[in-house]
Amino acid sequence: MNFTDKLNQAIATNHSLLIVGLDPNPEMMLLKYLSEDNNTLIERIEAWLLWVIQSTCDRVCAYKPTLGFYQALGIPGLQLLERILTAIPPSLPIILDAKHSDLNTSSVFARTIFTQWRVDAVTLTPYAGQDHSAPFLVYSDKSVFILAHTSNPQAEVLQRYPNLEQPFYLKVVEEAQSWATPEQLYLEVGTTNTETLTKIRAIAPERTILLRSLWSNNNNLESLIKIGLNSTGEGLLIPIPQDLLANNTLAEEVAHLNQTINNYRQKKCDRAATCEIWTPDVCLLDRHPHQDLILELFDIGCLLFGEYVQASGATFSYYIDLRKIISNPHIFNQVLKAYSDIVETLEFDRIAGIPYGALPTATGLALNLQRPMIFPRKEVKAHGTRRLIEGNFNPGETVVVIDDILISGKSVMEGADKLKSAGLKIKDIVVLIDHEGGVKDRLASNGYCAHSVLGISEITETLYQSGRIDREQYLSFQDNH
Repeated sequence: MNFTDKLNQAIATNHSLLIVGLDPNPEMMLLKYLSEDNNTLIERIEAWLLWVIQSTCDRVCAYKPTLGFYQALGIPGLQLLERILTAIPPSLPIILDAKHSDLNTSSVFARTIFTQWRVDAVTLTPYAGQDHSAPFLVYSDKSVFILAHTSNPQAEVLQRYPNLEQPFYLKVVEEAQSWATPEQLYLEVGTTNTETLTKIRAIAPERTILLRSLWSNNNNLESLIKIGLNSTGEGLLIPIPQDLLANNTLAEEVAHLNQTINNYRQKKCDRAATCEIWTPDVCLLDRHPHQDLILELFDIGCLLFGEYVQASGATFSYYIDLRKIISNPHIFNQVLKAYSDIVETLEFDRIAGIPYGALPTATGLALNLQRPMIFPRKEVKAHGTRRLIEGNFNPGETVVVIDDILISGKSVMEGADKLKSAGLKIKDIVVLIDHEGGVKDRLASNGYCAHSVLGISEITETLYQSGRIDREQYLSFQDNH
């Protein structure tokens, strides 16, 4: 499971956007652990940190140890860090707050933290550019947090350079957008200024933000959270105040704080619960049959153009994020109709959705077409029924496989292989968007017939003809495709 999936699962399970800093700082320790004279300082710190984990593990979505605090304690401190990392429940992701900045050690550091320490994400400084983040991003199941803005007052002379209209911190955000996908690259933002957060969120609407320093100005607390959250009440990670860690009632304090945050989330969702009416604003003579759908997907931010590093490590001149579709009922219905036009022409007994992206679509198709649905698990649980495939089926039945995007064909073939291992027959695969590049031919050589609603070339052509993308973006696609 990659970092994003693990984080989203923890958010959903614990109903929380809160994260906890696990820092061996005696100034933050609970008094009773400071007064244990029979134990060494390391032993007292360890006991306190274990208590913090025990008190919060069902109320937060991630833990964030700060590497510098452990380094300050020398070798015993690094040994302590390894023990603390193993004490964190495996279902909760770990973000190592390293602020790593040395290009020369980035490869070996990435290997150590991701393979030996098994952390899930790391914070990096941006000044060495994409070359610095690349060694971390080659671990496709891990993520990085780029420090985009700090609340330190003395940093303002640098962050606001050369002027308030085009400050350097916004250039950092803009540049980092092209380094990796939203699943691999997050932003770390320290601020109590709503205007600063608004500007960052406007440039990076699809990025999850780790919001720091927001507790130093409680007057702006609700406004900052509302600005940072997306329309579904997500897209934001919030560290709990460090002074709470010195309270005997830590568990109760975190539960109360979580309820406060969730109230803000609910208000945000309530305001975004309506579906806006969308109408086309162009009239092309050579109209594509799915012109309106293409334009709608672009307008809600599902189709992004720029330089984006994909999970595979390849760089594309565009990025596709279809997760927003389910929050727009009108568009979701259009997508289901487009899938149905293809699926209804095929012969099959059951519909199978590839987790996780295609599960909502497969569910909608099963309901609309009144056909039974199953799905292969992405990972098999070590408890319960340990099923590889969820849902009822009979060996020998024919299944049509539903996925969202064809990039390499790897994930859909892995899912199809799981279905075939249970005795099911697979012939047809249906997706919304084909990245092209011979993927359908590759699937055909493996015995599958792939169908797509849209190809990336026709999407780009329609967007260019309608004025949604400019000539430079269009030519960049043509050059790289």
